[in-house]
Amino acid sequence: MHAMQYELTLPADYDMGVVRDRVARLGHLLDDWDGLGLKAYLMRERGRRGSPVNQYAPFYLWNTVDGMNAFLWGGGFQGLSDDFGRPSARQWTGLAYEEGTGSHARFAVRRRQPVADSGPLAEAAEEAVREARRLAARDGALLAAAAVDTSRWELVHFSLWEHDRPEADGDVFEVLHLSAPGRNRLPQGRRW
Repeated sequence: MHAMQYELTLPADYDMGVVRDRVARLGHLLDDWDGLGLKAYLMRERGRRGSPVNQYAPFYLWNTVDGMNAFLWGGGFQGLSDDFGRPSARQWTGLAYEEGTGSHARFAVRRRQPVADSGPLAEAAEEAVREARRLAARDGALLAAAAVDTSRWELVHFSLWEHDRPEADGDVFEVLHLSAPGRNRLPQGRRW
């Protein structure tokens, strides 16, 4: 499993209805993308749920690198780049994925944190696995994942929720659409 996210931070007075309309019009295009576990079309608005910015920030969990590369290099990403400019696409290697019992993704929480400079790396990874399990077991959670960027030694925790009071710390996003053609093939549990 590979995680990926890019963020388009928009002006404070930007009409976020443009983002909503774009997702309503184009979101279905990845509903059957080969190699994609899921794409959560995420948005946050300045002044709502603690957000300091207007932002469009889709989050992906990929089953295959081939699927991710086909999206980045084969046309899926090009339309966004043409319309908004090419953002940096952050990538993390999967550490854990857990399913919850929720049924409909309305909100997402993403928390990035550094891996401690000292201490065994295996302990940091095991803690990330435990956090994914803990989040997925909470009431209203659809899923939780943990991944790491070893170029920055940064962990990312990602979770989807069916209610507007997610039981997770981090940046809260509204889910505008969820494309999940390979969600049932995302490998559950610890990934090493």
